[in-house]
Amino acid sequence: MSEIRRFENLHILLWLLKDSAWLMQWRWMGVGMIVPTVWVALQIAIWAYRKGDIEFWVQLAVCMWITANSYWMCCEFFDFESMRHLAAIPFALGFLCVSIYYIKRGQGKAEA
Repeated sequence: MSEIRRFENLHILLWLLKDSAWLMQWRWMGVGMIVPTVWVALQIAIWAYRKGDIEFWVQLAVCMWITANSYWMCCEFFDFESMRHLAAIPFALGFLCVSIYYIKRGQGKAEA
């Protein structure tokens, strides 16, 4: 199994732990899982960037998704519900990243 595949599998585990803590209202665990979950997602995105892979844009979108998701979780945990709408910013950036991916992918097919 490749090193990046191990990171992807670890990322899934961390994300499940973070979201399970959110579901169970375990604040200390949910907040504590933000850093390792985002860190692994960033490592995967950096790996794709260094490789020159257009998958970088999808991985960056995942980073944005986790950031938005984590912010939303913290808003619920710490009673900042009125600020939850700001999670739309990283979600929108994630959509932008995915759009760039599909545009670049389409350009690559047109050149082939």
